[in-house]
Amino acid sequence: MADQSSTLADRHTVFDQWRSITIALFLAIVGYSVLVGIPVISTAWVDQLGFTESQVGRVAGADLGGLSIGAVFAAFIIARINRRALVAVAILITVAANALCMYTVQYETVLALRLLAGFGSGIYTGVAVATLGATSRPARAFNLLLFIFAFSQAFELHVLPQLTMNQIYMVFAGFNLALIPFLVWLPPRAVDKGLDVELEVTDQSGEKQVRHVAVPAFVPWLCLATIAVTYINIGAYWTYIELASAASAADPDWVGAVLVWASFLSIVGCLFATLISDRFGLARPLLVTLVVHALIVGMLSLGINNINIVVSLFAFNFLWIFIDVYQSATVANVDHSGRFAALMPAAVGLGQIVGPNIAATLIGANLGYPAVFIMCACASLFAMTIYGYMYLRLRKIIPALADAS
Repeated sequence: MADQSSTLADRHTVFDQWRSITIALFLAIVGYSVLVGIPVISTAWVDQLGFTESQVGRVAGADLGGLSIGAVFAAFIIARINRRALVAVAILITVAANALCMYTVQYETVLALRLLAGFGSGIYTGVAVATLGATSRPARAFNLLLFIFAFSQAFELHVLPQLTMNQIYMVFAGFNLALIPFLVWLPPRAVDKGLDVELEVTDQSGEKQVRHVAVPAFVPWLCLATIAVTYINIGAYWTYIELASAASAADPDWVGAVLVWASFLSIVGCLFATLISDRFGLARPLLVTLVVHALIVGMLSLGINNINIVVSLFAFNFLWIFIDVYQSATVANVDHSGRFAALMPAAVGLGQIVGPNIAATLIGANLGYPAVFIMCACASLFAMTIYGYMYLRLRKIIPALADAS
C-alpha cells in the first residue's frame, strides 16, 4: 500500500510539473510575441501609422526595452510575492497598454505605451523563464520553448501582415487575456537553491560519487552579458530587415514569403543544436555560431538581392535558435533556482532596446542600412569574445562545466 501511495504521489508531482511547464511555455511565447513579429510590426508602423524608419527603431526599442525592465523587476521580487498574482497584474498592464494604443497614432504616446506594454510582458516572461529554469530538466524545457517559439514566429509573420494595426494590438491583448484562467497551473512560489553543479567524480576506492561544486557568480553574469550583446545584433537586424529589403533590389513579395518560410529553419535548428551539443558540449558550438552569425548579417552590408536575402534569413533563423539553446542551457546548468533565468528576458530586452536604437541613430545620420548590418556583425563578434573569455576561465577552474552539454 505504501508503494502504491508513493507511486501516486510521484505521478501527481510529474503531472504538476508538466502543468507548470505548459503555462510557463505559453506565457513566454506570448511575452516574446512582439519580439518575433517585429519585422512586420515595424513595417505596419511605417505604412499604417506613418512613422519614419528612425522612429520605428525607437518604438521597437521601447517595447523590447520595457521587456528588459519588467524582467529585472520580476527577478527582484519573484521570491517575495505570489507568482500568480504578479503575472495576473502584469497581463492586465500589457492588455491595457495594447488597448490604449488602438486610440492614438501620436508617436510620443505610442512610444510610452509600447514601453508600458513591454514592461508588463517582461514581468510575466521573467516569471515564466524562471519557472522553466527551476524544473528538473531545464535544458529540455528551454529546448521545448524554442521549438514552440519557431511555430509562433511563422504564425505571426504569416498572419500579422494581413491585419490592420489595431487588429495587431487586439491579437496581442487577446492572447494575454486567454492565459489568465490557466494561471492556477503556475507554482505560486519560487524555489531557493544556490549556484552549483553536480559533477561525477571517482574516489580513491574507484567508486563514482556525485559532488556539488560551487559555481563563481561571474559565470551566469557573463552568460547574461553575452545574451544582451547577441541581441543587439538580433534586435537591429530583425527590426530593419524587411524595411532594408524594401529599399533594395530585392522583390518585396519574395522577401515576405522568405520571412515566413525561414522561420521554420528555427525548428530544424532546435534539432541540430541538441545533436551537436550532445557531442561537442555547449560552449564550442556557440563560439562558432556567433562567428558565422556575424558573417551572414555582415554580408548584407554589400547590398541586398533576392539571392543573398534568402541565404541571410535562412541562416539567421537557423543559427538564432542555436544561440538561444546554448545560452539558456548554460544558465540553467549553473542556476537551478531560476533567479538568473528570470533575468534572461531582461538581457534579451536590453539588447533589443540598444540594437534598434543604435540602428536608428545610424539611419538618422544618413549612414544607411550597410552601416546597420556592419554594426550587427560587430555585436555578434563582441558576444563571441565575452563568451570565449568565460569559456577559458571555466576550463581552468571547472573543466567539466566548460564543456557541459
